[in-house]
Amino acid sequence: MVGFTAIDEYVNRCGRFSSEEIAIFNSLLKPRSVRKKQLLLREGEVCDFEAYIVSGCIRSYYIDENGSEVILQFAIEDWWVSDIGSFHERKPSLLYIEAMEDSELLTLNPARKEELLKRVPQFERVFRLMIQRHLSALEHRLIRTLAQTAEERYVEFIKQYPKIALRIPQHYIAAYLGMTPEFLSKIRRRLATQKS
Repeated sequence: MVGFTAIDEYVNRCGRFSSEEIAIFNSLLKPRSVRKKQLLLREGEVCDFEAYIVSGCIRSYYIDENGSEVILQFAIEDWWVSDIGSFHERKPSLLYIEAMEDSELLTLNPARKEELLKRVPQFERVFRLMIQRHLSALEHRLIRTLAQTAEERYVEFIKQYPKIALRIPQHYIAAYLGMTPEFLSKIRRRLATQKS
């Protein structure tokens, strides 16, 4: 049974809500368990969820013209995952969203989210802050991709996301950083040599 403690703490960091308002929010959330490697979303489908991660790890990616996976996001506990454009615009997604570990989620579909916002309008702030956080992370990632060397991107990733780096196979980190696993191995060897 998935509890609401973590998501309630998340919401209360975004604003002040009464116990009744939190109860309404919790009543509209749908718990969902997903197994490792299970796809929550496929390219071409319309995304029908915004998911808060209670436990586990999720990745979002697309397939490029060469058939390679390009990872856009890793998401772990206390993060949200969705295809925001597909969810809000009701358009087919370009993304895949996949569980990298067995995961426990709390989800909202468009109808339940709309009901929440009608009943407790202050939740607009929660979702605005969530989108701002997501946009900020994407913006920083874009700047790093354009301005940093591959080695600098790897070092920054390890510093910024130490918990994720320990949970994800290296070939996924390489795909996220836009390099081959072999090139990432060379970087890691070079950094290990510099430390010793």
